[in-house]
Amino acid sequence: MNSVPSSQAPHLAHWPPGLPQHLTLPQTHLFFNVEVAAARYPDKPFIIFYDTAISFAEFLRETERIAGYLQQDCGVQAGDRVLLYMQNSPQWVLAFYAILRANAVVVPVNPMNRGEELRHYVADSGAGTAFVAQDLLDQLQPLQSLPGAGGLQHLIVACYSDYLREATDLSVPDFVAAPARPLVGTGLRAWREMLQAGRVPGPLTAGPDDLCVMPYTSGTTGQPKGCMHTHRSVMSTLVGGINWFARTQDAVYLSVLPFFHVTGLSGSLNGPLYIGATIVVLPRWDRDAAALCMQRYRVTVWQTISTMLIDFLANPRLADYDLSSLAGIRGGGAAMPEAICAKLKALTGLDYVEGYGMSETMAATHINPVHRPKPQCLGIPVFDVDARIVDPVSLAELPQGESGEIIIAAPQVMQGYWRNAEATAQAFVEIAGQRFLRTGDLGRIDEDGYFFMTDRLKRMINASGYKVWPAEVEALMYHHPAVQEACVIGVQDARRGETVKALVVLKPGLAESVSEQDIIDWAHGHMAAYKSPRIVEFVAALPKSGSGKVMWRELQEQQSRT
Repeated sequence: MNSVPSSQAPHLAHWPPGLPQHLTLPQTHLFFNVEVAAARYPDKPFIIFYDTAISFAEFLRETERIAGYLQQDCGVQAGDRVLLYMQNSPQWVLAFYAILRANAVVVPVNPMNRGEELRHYVADSGAGTAFVAQDLLDQLQPLQSLPGAGGLQHLIVACYSDYLREATDLSVPDFVAAPARPLVGTGLRAWREMLQAGRVPGPLTAGPDDLCVMPYTSGTTGQPKGCMHTHRSVMSTLVGGINWFARTQDAVYLSVLPFFHVTGLSGSLNGPLYIGATIVVLPRWDRDAAALCMQRYRVTVWQTISTMLIDFLANPRLADYDLSSLAGIRGGGAAMPEAICAKLKALTGLDYVEGYGMSETMAATHINPVHRPKPQCLGIPVFDVDARIVDPVSLAELPQGESGEIIIAAPQVMQGYWRNAEATAQAFVEIAGQRFLRTGDLGRIDEDGYFFMTDRLKRMINASGYKVWPAEVEALMYHHPAVQEACVIGVQDARRGETVKALVVLKPGLAESVSEQDIIDWAHGHMAAYKSPRIVEFVAALPKSGSGKVMWRELQEQQSRT
């Protein structure tokens, strides 16, 4: 077990009561969790998809058929990478575990990716087989037999409506309700035909230290890189999350965060399966469908992000739904505005429990203690995580309260970047014989040992010599009653060098009553002059990644080009 440095010790005084600091992890392949859940709860619903339920026993049977098809009809061998390119759905979950059952490695792909982005995934991973939703087939089909990389030979095409077996009054998106389309081309096989083939897989030979899943980083600098995770590192966050929040088999999760992203994958899919809980799956965010599912299925756990929660709480029909079953709301990715946390608390009596992680760590390395959360806080290092704040240049550990780079040594840290030794070497540093991941995130530790984000390493505005952290300004902006969303960037200024600009999405119906100058004046009265936005621009929406994070870099780059 990792030793705890002196600067990290204060957080142990706030450790969740009754939990050990060290967590013994299962020495098993992830698919074993499917077999255990099916043996324990065969008839219990595992997945609920627009009122259609799939039991654990049915889930096991179908994953094994799919795994057999991958091996026998697609030639997938141990260690091969298989692309998974679709929205949250029963097929996504089945394909994920079928790939693992075939001793192969999952490459989850953001369904918003197109063209050249997909080309990179195919070429870099070397995948020869992919699962794809029918509405995305046109994006992937041109990459069959990609020159120089072998290319995709086999595309298994899913029709979401295959799993709409029950009538529903929920609002079903058109792309989900669409009937199966005829498949034209070579190397294509419809999902239902694959299941009808009735294949039986060979033996499960992969173990805890074999590769399991390779999520790609967002690619904010250079090409996206595949993060190599073993069954052991994936097991770390799913088991850790279940224990941290004391979830049981009777939990019901609203699984609306995208599974292709590590946060949703670990906390809203892999964790619930491990304990035999039920997941209510939505392929796309819909605040009314989410609220109705909470009411109908007595959802107890909702893992979300700030953009979803802001929209959810802004719903004028929210009082029409019974949300009394909710027992826990958690998330991460970006700090939740304090005003939104207060609104949630008033509505449900629940605290929003934040955490921190990244693709390189298969989600959380830090989570707030449930009994003592702090707002806009990353939390404290969870089981067996050694996290430190260091000077980004000298790598010397910094004292409590000072801002520096967060570095992490933990069982959930990736092995490295796929076929990229140079990037791997740059991502890690060795301190006293221990290998730490450099997160590129700036943070500080308070007197209680809680970690707070100050910003990304390079996301800083230098205004007249003052350092301005955009995340802090954004959090303050949310206190304005007309602000629904905000993103703060730096712009060139002849006098100050840089100055602060805020792109603001107003709440519905307020465009005529609030001006950009009103927001500027309000900001000057609510924060230090050097960090207060000198420029405000109203926008209809902020660009977001597939995982729901505001793409501030894109906005910053657009500004730099003007």
